[in-house]
Amino acid sequence: MKRVSIFLALLLAACATAPPSALPQAGSAQFDVEATVLAAYNVVSGPAGRRDWKQFKELFTPDGRIVVDGKSMTPDDFQKNANDELQKSGLFEQPVQSRVDVAGNIAQVWSRYEARHATTDAQPYARGTRSFQLIKSGDRWMIVSILMQPE
Repeated sequence: MKRVSIFLALLLAACATAPPSALPQAGSAQFDVEATVLAAYNVVSGPAGRRDWKQFKELFTPDGRIVVDGKSMTPDDFQKNANDELQKSGLFEQPVQSRVDVAGNIAQVWSRYEARHATTDAQPYARGTRSFQLIKSGDRWMIVSILMQPE
């Protein structure tokens, strides 16, 4: 009887586990949208020091916006606000969960993220949610806006 109970418990656990989601195929809209979002995280993330703000700005449409705590700014404004702190402190942000919706030439990405001062930090010092809105321009996806909500 004990073996049957263990078997049923294992079977129930296996059935309750969601199958792993398929990775987007390279060259698909979802893949390209996710790559653009990851590029934004990667520019801002790194050890204390310089960031490639030119690359960051190129990820956005000419009138792209970033909204933090209700304050709307351009990528240049964001750079001015963040650069001094990033010169002094490391920041490693990474998405931990994302949901991508693509409809033709527009996309919406919900991205839950964690932030650490060093890659070796056991626990994040910050978490939050970002909402990315993107549009396809020619052969690439560009960020129209990022809404940021700290946890």
